[in-house]
Amino acid sequence: QMFNMAQQELESRVDLFNKMTLSCFNKCIGSRRESELNMGENSCIDRCTAKYWQVTTIIGQLLGSSRPPM
Repeated sequence: QMFNMAQQELESRVDLFNKMTLSCFNKCIGSRRESELNMGENSCIDRCTAKYWQVTTIIGQLLGSSRPPM
């Protein structure tokens, strides 16, 4: 049972990472297809991923606490 829980947690984190990657890519890169990111794209990716993780952490804390939803 512990193995199944760990496997589900891993799958959940992989899914979250994939969603974040797709979301930030679409927001910051879009249809542009060059071999390297420019400074603006790098900055956008940094901000997007930081915000995504921050929101995910807040949601996890709210779901894990006994506080009612806002």
